[in-house]
Amino acid sequence: MKKLVATKPRVAALVEYEDQKIQADEVKIKVEFASPKHGTEIVDFRGISPFVDEEFSPEWNLFVKRDEGAARGIEFGDLPLGNMVCGEITEVGETVTEYAVGDKVLTYGQIRETVIAKGVDNYKLRKIPAGGEYKNAVCYDPAQFAMSGVRDAHVRAGDFVVVIGLGAIGQIAIQLAKKAGASIVIGVDPIPHRLEIAKKHGADFTFDPTKVDVGLEIKKVTNKLGADSIIETSGHQTALQSALRGIAYGGTISYVAFAKPFPDGFNLGREAHFNNAKIVFSRAASEPNPDYPRWDRKRIEDTCFELLMNGYLDCTDIIDPVVPFLDSAEGFMKYVDQHPDQSIKMGITF
Repeated sequence: MKKLVATKPRVAALVEYEDQKIQADEVKIKVEFASPKHGTEIVDFRGISPFVDEEFSPEWNLFVKRDEGAARGIEFGDLPLGNMVCGEITEVGETVTEYAVGDKVLTYGQIRETVIAKGVDNYKLRKIPAGGEYKNAVCYDPAQFAMSGVRDAHVRAGDFVVVIGLGAIGQIAIQLAKKAGASIVIGVDPIPHRLEIAKKHGADFTFDPTKVDVGLEIKKVTNKLGADSIIETSGHQTALQSALRGIAYGGTISYVAFAKPFPDGFNLGREAHFNNAKIVFSRAASEPNPDYPRWDRKRIEDTCFELLMNGYLDCTDIIDPVVPFLDSAEGFMKYVDQHPDQSIKMGITF
């Protein structure tokens, strides 16, 4: 049996593991399709996550140094890689009643041949209905952050909406904004293939930030008003600068990206000083939700899974490329780390 791990920073490998017996409250899944997380997972893979030497303190709500001698937050050698896995249940523990052998399911998990998941009181183990697309299912995680970003941006019918960064989260945000009734939806990304997919799924205009002044183009297509809402998923300082140029007076920037440190050049003394923009840092996993108690993480997850399974959201074009499991180490290094311009969200078949 093989699993995908990071043996050291920026090096992925398939290594052998010994399959384990399940406990009474667990199920075993034979994995048939999987996908990594291209955003925060790549920060871990490169060894530049703040969680390496720090931890986020729920008491202080800030990052603090780990205690001397404590284990680091990310340890290479056997570091699991992967985010979402789909497959068929092959074993069921004796106390499990909600799942049966043969059920097709989705859950969070490492990219490996078998995954063991809790089968009792675990809403994150999702049954995939007949006809449900695996490619849609593995977008369960990015869909949550896209939905949170759109909701935190307060997108409403008739609004002018911009989505910057057209990876999986941005592509889903395009669909959600358009379906929410936005009058104009604009997608921004330097990769032509991503712009094409955004156009196919609801973007009225697309801009390559390496070729045009994005802020100015936003103003042009909105009759000089600017965007009511901008959803920023890329994490680049130039993207946030463009958002501040293109936002309407009093508009909202929903900042979804887990950004890296900005280099010199980012300037809050230009349009930011005049446009009275509101920047909201959006994260689906943070509780309480801004709309708590009506909304929480579980409601976001329930809603996203429903929309993915009933076809309201179409992510089949987002899963690109798809590689065989035996090539997944090379695929991870190439498409997730070294050449993200050649992928949106990599799929893995078994």
